[in-house]
Amino acid sequence: MVETKGRLRNPLLICGILSSLLWVGTDILAGTLWNGYSFTHQAISELSGIGAPTRPLMIPLGLTYSVLVIAFGFGVWKYSRKRALRIIGGLMVTIGTLGFIGVPLPLQLGVAEATFTNIMHSIIAGFSGFLFLLSMGFGASACGKRFRLYSIGTLLTLILIGAVSVFMSGADITQHGFNEPPQWFGLIERIDIYGSMLWTALLAIVLLRAKKEPRTIDRSTTTSKLRERYSLMNHLI
Repeated sequence: MVETKGRLRNPLLICGILSSLLWVGTDILAGTLWNGYSFTHQAISELSGIGAPTRPLMIPLGLTYSVLVIAFGFGVWKYSRKRALRIIGGLMVTIGTLGFIGVPLPLQLGVAEATFTNIMHSIIAGFSGFLFLLSMGFGASACGKRFRLYSIGTLLTLILIGAVSVFMSGADITQHGFNEPPQWFGLIERIDIYGSMLWTALLAIVLLRAKKEPRTIDRSTTTSKLRERYSLMNHLI
C-alpha cells in the first residue's frame, strides 16, 4: 500500500514541473503566433481575451495547465503529514480551480468601459497571484535552508513586482476598460508569473529528490540496527 502511494505521488509531483513548462511554452507560442503582439507591453491575459486570434489555442492549453496544477497540489498534500506542505498542496489545488473559474470571465479587448468580466478577471488573476505568494511563504519553512532562502528571496521580489503589476492593471481596467495595458506591463507581469512558475517547478524537484534520500538513509540505518541486534544475540548465546 505504501509503495502504491509512492508510485502515485511521484507522477503527481512531476505535474508541477510539467505545468510550469506548459504555461511558459504556451505564453511564448501564443505570443509568437499573434502577429504584432508585444511581450514587453501587452498583458498575458490578452492572449486568451475575447477577439484575440490566439484564444482557441490558449483555452485548451490553459485548462490543461489547471489540471496539472491541481494534480501537483494533491501530490504535495500526499507527500507527508507536514503542515506547511499540506497547506501548499491545498493552495495549489485552489489555484488550479481558479483557472477553470476564469474561463468564462476573459478579458474583453478594446472596450471603452470597465465591464464585469474584465473586473472579475483582474480579481481572479490577483487572487491567484496572492495564493502563489502564500505558497512561497509556507514553502520557506518546508524544504530545508537553501530552498527557504530561495523562497524568501523570490517572495520579496514578487511581492514588489506583483504589487506594481496589480496596481497598474487594476487601475487601468477599472477606470478605462481594457483598451491597452500600461507601458512595460507585459514585461513586469511576465517577471512576476515566470518567477512563480520557476518556484513551482523547483519545489517539485526538491520534493522528488528529497524523497529518494530518506529511503537510502532508512535502509542503511535499518541494516545497521539489524547487525547490532544479531551481534548482541550471538554474544548472549
